[in-house]
Amino acid sequence: MMNRLAQETSPYLLQHAHNPVDWFPWGSEALQKAQQENKPVLVSIGYSACHWCHVMERESFENEQVANIMNAHFVCIKVDREERPDVDAIYMDAVQSMGVQGGWPLNVFLMPDAKPFYGLTYLQPRQWINLLTSVQSAFAEHPDQLADSAEGFADQLNLSIREQYNLSDTTPVFSSELLETMFRKLAASFDTVKGGPRRAPKFPMPSIYGFLLRYYQVTQSEDALKHISRTLNFMALGGIYDQIGGGFSRYSVDDQWFAPHFEKMLYDNAQLVSLYSEAYSLTKNPLYRHIVFQTVAFLKRELTSPEGGFYSALDADSEGVEGKFYTWPTDELQAVLGADFGWFSELYHIAPDGNWEEHEGVGRNILHRVVSNEDFARKQDIPVAELETQLTSVHQKLLTVRDRRIRPGLDDKILCSWNGLMLKGLVTAYRVFGDDSFLKLAEQNAGFIQLKMTHPETGQLWHSYKSGGKNTEGAPTITGYLEDYAAVIDGYLALYQATFRENYLLEADRLARYTLDHFWDEADHLFFFTDQSAEPLIARKKEVFDNVIPASNSLMAHNLYTLSLLLEKPVDGAPAYGLLVEAMLGRVQPLLEQNADYLTHWAALYALRVKPTVEIAIVGPEAEAFRRDIDQRFFPNKVLAGTETTSNLPLLENRTTINGETAIYVCYNRTCQLPVTTVEEALKSLGA
Repeated sequence: MMNRLAQETSPYLLQHAHNPVDWFPWGSEALQKAQQENKPVLVSIGYSACHWCHVMERESFENEQVANIMNAHFVCIKVDREERPDVDAIYMDAVQSMGVQGGWPLNVFLMPDAKPFYGLTYLQPRQWINLLTSVQSAFAEHPDQLADSAEGFADQLNLSIREQYNLSDTTPVFSSELLETMFRKLAASFDTVKGGPRRAPKFPMPSIYGFLLRYYQVTQSEDALKHISRTLNFMALGGIYDQIGGGFSRYSVDDQWFAPHFEKMLYDNAQLVSLYSEAYSLTKNPLYRHIVFQTVAFLKRELTSPEGGFYSALDADSEGVEGKFYTWPTDELQAVLGADFGWFSELYHIAPDGNWEEHEGVGRNILHRVVSNEDFARKQDIPVAELETQLTSVHQKLLTVRDRRIRPGLDDKILCSWNGLMLKGLVTAYRVFGDDSFLKLAEQNAGFIQLKMTHPETGQLWHSYKSGGKNTEGAPTITGYLEDYAAVIDGYLALYQATFRENYLLEADRLARYTLDHFWDEADHLFFFTDQSAEPLIARKKEVFDNVIPASNSLMAHNLYTLSLLLEKPVDGAPAYGLLVEAMLGRVQPLLEQNADYLTHWAALYALRVKPTVEIAIVGPEAEAFRRDIDQRFFPNKVLAGTETTSNLPLLENRTTINGETAIYVCYNRTCQLPVTTVEEALKSLGA
């Protein structure tokens, strides 16, 4: 038995291709059927690594009794939220406006015109059947009431950001006082013992710590630095991190960073590579270096396609059991490690009957620790180097054994936006650690984006790439969203500043121009999430609030600010990039003043504006070597431009060497100090 999803390429949709439910993919065919037959629409949204999505599929969507009810009374649509974030955003907003806690699987009931009237997340089979019956009865008996309700939700979805939050046009004011207010309100939720927020579950939320790093640069606040270090340390040592193979899970279900939801997402690991690299440049904590190198090794080993793109995710489940691939029965650890089991068991808190859940009557252990290598080596009275050699050996033994297990499912679609985040992560790691393998992997990925995810004629980006199904040639089919442009531009801008290869900067500029032509809303001073040429939906949304991934608008604000410093020029008669950034920050500043919790990437940009951003231009044969030295220091409020010869870029134009020696020009607002010929002199002038 197969349904229409068998022709799709999304791993999540393909997981449902053999359900007895007569699933449609999102599209005109399903919506036309609903209108012709006057049936309500059920849209069920999830993603391949979603544990509860799998549970609901097993319990309800594979159940013929349930499927018969769904097929008889509804037009049923399955949506991969990662392929169609535009559809997901609309119906998630709708469900939340109904007073329902959002999450996945997200099940939303629509009128035949696609306007929502009810929604919720996971239900057990009996509850689900009761709900289906109730909704069908309400649609048959009270269609006008449901239509009125759906119309009201649709009107709410179409409110602009200005209307939703009663915002007026304001000119942003950058002050240390407001920056301090943002920090203090954010700090009220800090867990001062284990780091992160004072709640469970705990998500990594990299943009929070990106903001705190920039706040620290401005204020030198020890409170901020302590929270950054506390959080990153406990995350790195906890069960949320794969101690054997590298890489972070999506979140910890408890407040200790101990028990993860075991799916591994590309977007988390991409951002955490950036975060731990930046934090290392400030603290020089060797744990952070280990995390970056081990995580990149994991990404290269398990999530890199032969063509140079990065796959999306690894599932939480294997053999139908959450975490089975990653957890260990105690007797198996003893058998594998032999004489090393004693100290290993102490370091990783192995319990005789397991420290986590049982499976088939056997307790399993999540590997986690609470002390650094230095502290444990001191306790064992051995040199740190000896402990690290032992750890490398036992980790490799365990990894070899684990690799023989049945692996979690791989979501092998390649998303442009997440690849942009990964590109930025690799470049940040390269700039901090100087490891050429990071740059090689980054440029391989940039080449993939340019070759496979950029339209050769229009230059627009595609959102998703995967061969198979109707896509036998691997051609992308979904028009890029703002998140794709924002993340890729960010990656290219970082790659230019790491290599001084101007093609990356010029491509970032070209893509930014495209977004202004196709996404910008002059009335709201923000970008729409969808291209003006994209499929029209019941609402055209804007993504403003930062979450596990920064909002596409906040990413674009950062991008335009960087472009304004590197290129500053009008764009086809429109205001210069810098003025657009002012308008965007002006729009959200009242929200920042109220509470920056879900605006931390905006807050990070605000922190950069409190003090002038330094523009560093390097000209001469040692430009790359000088760049490497400068990037060893923690100083995020800077942009770099460089050339070994000459360049027409604004920051480099008419800049020359000094008597043949490489010159460094330190500038603020296009006004430069006298050039110097050593990195030490340049850093001294920066106070770095």
